[in-house]
Amino acid sequence: MKTYEEKKRDLYEKMKEYTKEDICIAFSGGVDSSLLLMLAKECMKQQKKAGNIHAVTFHTVLHPPCDLEIAQKVAKEAGAVHKVVFVNELEQEEIRFNPKDRCYLCKKTLFQKLLEYAKSQGISVVMEGTNEDDLHVYRPGLRAIKELGVFSPLAEAGFTKEEVRKLAEELSVSVASRPSTPCLATRLPYGTEIKTEALEKIALGEEYLKKQGFSVVRIRLHGEICRIEIPKADFGAFLEKSQEITEALQKRGFQYITLDIQGFRSGSMDEFRNEKLSRKNT
Repeated sequence: MKTYEEKKRDLYEKMKEYTKEDICIAFSGGVDSSLLLMLAKECMKQQKKAGNIHAVTFHTVLHPPCDLEIAQKVAKEAGAVHKVVFVNELEQEEIRFNPKDRCYLCKKTLFQKLLEYAKSQGISVVMEGTNEDDLHVYRPGLRAIKELGVFSPLAEAGFTKEEVRKLAEELSVSVASRPSTPCLATRLPYGTEIKTEALEKIALGEEYLKKQGFSVVRIRLHGEICRIEIPKADFGAFLEKSQEITEALQKRGFQYITLDIQGFRSGSMDEFRNEKLSRKNT
């Protein structure tokens, strides 16, 4: 197994190779894609190359508005060419009913648009921020990335999420400690129709809870039941404010408010699939 320093060396070598020409990065403003952006900037600087880094952000109905604001800020910090593409995934009937392969269908749509933009700019190197940890959980969207020939330098170098954050801190990436903000469709069970009203309600609810001091939070919506996931270490603070939180969320349209006693788990809607994948890989 390679050490962190060995992986870092491999990653820099890959990025130096990729940045011999202009590149295009699928850029969400999260720590993974922000690290790629800063690495590309650093590698071009080291090679004294005056190329362009195109950071393409998808402004979609399935992601909270704050993602775009943060992406704009980080792209400006890196001096990248920032392109924002609006996409309404719910216009696709097959995505609207949240099938088990929704992530594949959505990624394929988004990355086809990314490749179209790259082609219009004469760019052949397109990359995105999948890391090593993503390869070991249920991520059907990875199939679309592979099919379309998009590069994933972090995964190629074996970088885990922890190592991504470590290198991001070393490079003073402003979002190094930013919690992940996955697609809002992950808050709904598979087979549930995705409605913009429900997504807006979830986004507003999570924004409220973050302002109450719960920086890592997910609201999973099961019909009339709102299931809240936060780290177990935050349970005490949450229960102290339970009445206030209940009233605030009910005003935002939620009916039955529950706290998941298992605590926060990334991708909890996919837990049973991840268990099957884990057994398959052992």
